[in-house]
Amino acid sequence: MSEQRPKNERDALTGVETGTLFKKPSPLRMNSWFPTKKFVAWALCLSLILGAAGPAFLTPELEAASQASLTRLVKKLKRQVKKLKRQLAVARRPAPEPEPEPEPEPFIEMVTVGNPGNGNDPEQNFGAVAEAFQIGKYEVTNAQYVAFLNAVAAEDPNGLFDASMESNAWGGIVQVGTSPNFSYATKTAMGDKPVNLVSFWNICRFCNWLHNGRLVGAQDNSTTEDGAYALTAGTIAANTVTRNVGAKFFIPSEDEWYKAAYHQPAAEGGDADDYWFYASGSNDSPTVGTVNAIGEIINDDGNIANYLNGADWDGQDGNVTTVGSGGAGSASFYGAFDMGGNVWEWNETIILTTSRGARGGAFHNNVGSVRSSRRGQAGPGTIFSIQGFRVASP
Repeated sequence: MSEQRPKNERDALTGVETGTLFKKPSPLRMNSWFPTKKFVAWALCLSLILGAAGPAFLTPELEAASQASLTRLVKKLKRQVKKLKRQLAVARRPAPEPEPEPEPEPFIEMVTVGNPGNGNDPEQNFGAVAEAFQIGKYEVTNAQYVAFLNAVAAEDPNGLFDASMESNAWGGIVQVGTSPNFSYATKTAMGDKPVNLVSFWNICRFCNWLHNGRLVGAQDNSTTEDGAYALTAGTIAANTVTRNVGAKFFIPSEDEWYKAAYHQPAAEGGDADDYWFYASGSNDSPTVGTVNAIGEIINDDGNIANYLNGADWDGQDGNVTTVGSGGAGSASFYGAFDMGGNVWEWNETIILTTSRGARGGAFHNNVGSVRSSRRGQAGPGTIFSIQGFRVASP
């Protein structure tokens, strides 16, 4: 029988010679003959059907080609397995712990007044406090009071803002707009100065606002009129308002304020009777503070206070200074700054039925006013440019 020729060169590459399973090489590829994948598959299947021993059934050329293909396939599979292992290891690796959120700065920084159960100052008969408590590290600032005003005084029926805060050279707050859309801001360089020109009743409202979680809203029992102090027209008129049980923030009593300012046990380096004359932790009169152009004390010598009109800045002969700027020399044993000088500070003690207490002296006073022996008082509805406050908590 004569040999059947392929119709063209493509048939030579894909056709099968009659009577055989082998591909007939093309005249153009006589030296580069290679079986197709389809052919290898047919060969393997036929080998299995016939019970042959796998690739041994193939010709040497086909066996070599099949082995090379398998080798390449195995290498490729190994690479894929390694890649999958790496991906699996990454998937199993525990996720990195998220960076902790930084603790927000407290709205009012407090210090602990410890040594509970201490006795009174034997000379002045003040200072005994049964329990440990917290007191503001600094006097309440204009910036903190502005936050209060912007939260509750868009309409201001109780006069939490007084026009003198803006008009007085020592005041630090301005009011913008009209009721019921008032807003408030601090004057230049006055945000970190102690707020002044505040009545006792309005600092009670500030404490109520703190107690109630610094809510935004109208001045009512949920914000300013109840919480630490229950304020009613009758109790205000009679000056009988007292601290509520469970108050979270409050105005310190005279004993609490006195202890925070002057107490230091003799066993912990204090004076023999456990009390100093001055709130800077000394029996020697403090150095008069001097300031830079923005009201920061610059001459801390270890015992210092803002008094005697030493803080001349902003065109004023004597002025309030940045809270805490006197450094360690202006702090009490418990770490409360400026309890001597800067501004007088309200306390909640009722004096002579019609007044509330005040202590510490102010920026224009002489040395006698910043001493522990000086006890001030004022009508609770009055305001002064030399009077501010700090808060306390359990």
